[in-house]
Parts: sequence; C-alpha cells; structure tokens
Amino acid sequence: MKIKKLSLTAQIGIALVLAVIAGILLGNHADFVNTYIKPIGTIFLNLLKFIVVPLVLFSIMAGILSMNDISKVGKLGLRALLYFMATTLFAVTLGLVVPSLLKGVLPTIHISTAATAETIETPHLSVMDQIVNMFPSNILAPVSSMAMMQVIVIALFFGIAMVHVGEKGEMARKVTLSFNEVVCKILEYIMALAPIGVFCMLTPVVVDNGPAVLGSYAALLGLAYLCFVLHAAVVYSSAVKFLGGLSPLKFFKGMQSAMLFAFSSDSSVATLPYTMQCTEKLGVNKDIGRFVLPLGATINMDGVAIYLGAASVFMANCCGIDLTMGQYMAIAFASTVASIGTPGIPGGSLALMAMVFASAGIPVECVAVAAGIDRIIDMGRTVMSVTGDASCAIVMQKKVGQKL
Repeated sequence: MKIKKLSLTAQIGIALVLAVIAGILLGNHADFVNTYIKPIGTIFLNLLKFIVVPLVLFSIMAGILSMNDISKVGKLGLRALLYFMATTLFAVTLGLVVPSLLKGVLPTIHISTAATAETIETPHLSVMDQIVNMFPSNILAPVSSMAMMQVIVIALFFGIAMVHVGEKGEMARKVTLSFNEVVCKILEYIMALAPIGVFCMLTPVVVDNGPAVLGSYAALLGLAYLCFVLHAAVVYSSAVKFLGGLSPLKFFKGMQSAMLFAFSSDSSVATLPYTMQCTEKLGVNKDIGRFVLPLGATINMDGVAIYLGAASVFMANCCGIDLTMGQYMAIAFASTVASIGTPGIPGGSLALMAMVFASAGIPVECVAVAAGIDRIIDMGRTVMSVTGDASCAIVMQKKVGQKL
C-alpha cells in the first residue's frame, strides 16, 4: 500500500505545533536554539528573499506580455488599486474604533522607565516622499535593496515597452518568459524545504517570547488579533462573497497553506509563491494573479494599517493621553501612508510606527514597548495582508477576468 503524502498545509501545520513544543522544552537553552536552530530558519528565509525580486520582476512582465493589450493592464491595475485603498481605509477605521470602544475594559501595559529611555529615530515620510520613492534612479539599486515598489515600476516599464515594440521585442519577450519559468522552478525547490524552514524560524520566537512575556502583553496582543479576525470576517468575507462570487468558507479553506506560511514566515513577500498557488486553485487566472498579487504584496498592508491604529490608541491610553478627533484623523492618515510604504518582510512596520505615534503626539519611546511583542503580532499582520491580496485577486477575476 502506498502511504499518502501529507499536503503542504498539513506539513506546515505539524511544523508549527512541533516548533511550539520545542520552544517550550528548550526555553532554558536559548543559546543552543540561537546557535544551531535559528540559522537554518534564517537560511530558508534568505532563500525566499533571494527569489522574491526576480519573482516579482518576471511575473509582472510575464503577466503584461500575456495580455498583449496595455489598456487591459491599466484597467486591472486601477481596479486593484481602488480595492486595496478601500480595504485599507476599512482597516484603519477598525483599528481606531475597536480599542476606543474597549478602552475601559482592556487592561493596560505599564510603560517602564527603561523602555522609554531608549532612543528611536523617527522617519519623516510624507505622501510626496512616498511617490518620489516609487521611481528608481538606478536600475540595480532596487534589486539589491529589495525596494519592491521600485521593482514593480521597473517591471511595468519593461513589460509595457516590450508589448509596444512588437516584433522587434520578440527576443526580449522570449527571454523574459523563459526566465519566468526558471524562477518558478527555483521556487519549487525552495518550497519543498518549507516545513523545516518553518520549524527553525518559529522555535526561536517561542523561546524568546515565552509565557511570561505573552502574559504581560496580553492586552495589546488580544486587541490586535481581535481586530484582525473582525476585518477578515467582515471585509474579506463580504468582498469575496458579493464582489467575487465565492463562498467565504471555500476561500479561507483554499488559502490555508498560504495563511499558515504567512503566519510562520512573517513575510508577505516571501509568501507570494504560496499565495499564487492557492489563488490559482481557487480559479484565479495566472495572468491576473501574476499582476495583482505582487502589487498587493508591496502596497496592500491591511494588517499593518489595523495594528498601527490600534497600537496608537492603546499606547495613548497607557500614557494617559485622551485623543482628540484631530489626533484620530492624524493617526488614520499616517497609518494609511505608512502601511503603503511598509516592506513586506519581518518587522517591516516597526520603524514606521514611530512616525504614526509622533503624528498624534504619542511619545515615540512607546515603540520600544511595542517592539517586545512585535514579532508575534507581525505574524497576524502578515496573514491579514496575504489574505487581502488573495481576496483582491478573487474579485478581479470576477470583475475583469472574463473580459481579458
């Protein structure tokens, strides 16, 4: 009798459970974990990061080339951007409303002097800065620095140009499509290592953030995940049901492996191949997935938007600050801008949290407190962002797919 091979979802799920057990058992052996287990997880994450730029670059160009019509690209891109903007606004609103309603119920974290004594550099990022930073001055710099928005702009220019030049660009077209196939094959190699990588990435997290730390930060942790669940249950379920024509239960079930990997890897960009695979099984055309999902992995960070809003209100409460309507609006605007510019890698939102806090007059030093459990919350943020990307692909398939 043949032994049925476990699915990727099952393998990752088992790896998550084993990582938690190992983290608890090795709680007093952090040096061993950080010396021998964590490096393997780092290697796996590095492999994913190494393939992300060519994946985004060639998948977007291949998507444009397969459409053969620039007007289709513009229509799909505009609708996807409008969808991402709408869900981000819902996310920020939810992040502000829920903690405000629970202000008298949730316990608060007492900020210690040691934590507030840390100096954190505040990034100054305006809307125009975000727009200017989208356009690279060097074709190699965005690739080496993983500036994904700039990589997308490069892919758009080259893809559109290859379509416009017609027969003269046929050689470039063939090379691009060939490289896209090679990149996909490399992805298969890397994805085969996922269960081992997940175990080695998650075990150090459990060791470093044991029960004592989780207990002291339970209020902020619970608040963040409550908002995540509400957003997924209300916004994403409604979108795939009424705009995408797909059952929410079928959608979330089909996205299981991508959501599990997003939770363990803490990187929406690294999860991109899994997201593509899951959405294709749910009926999304490859051409739509190749365009929408890389775009979403870069600019759609609903989880970040939710958390920045929720953390701002929570930390203001900890500091005894009663936020005014103007401060709420400042948080909403700053959270939206910051979420669009957040790198899709572990801890990508932490630096921008200082900007949001400063915009509302919340002590920037509070970022040091939030950093204590940022890795754990970032797992949930990543799941939200990945799920949002997939929901957009489902909606675009329904609204634009048949017309492409």
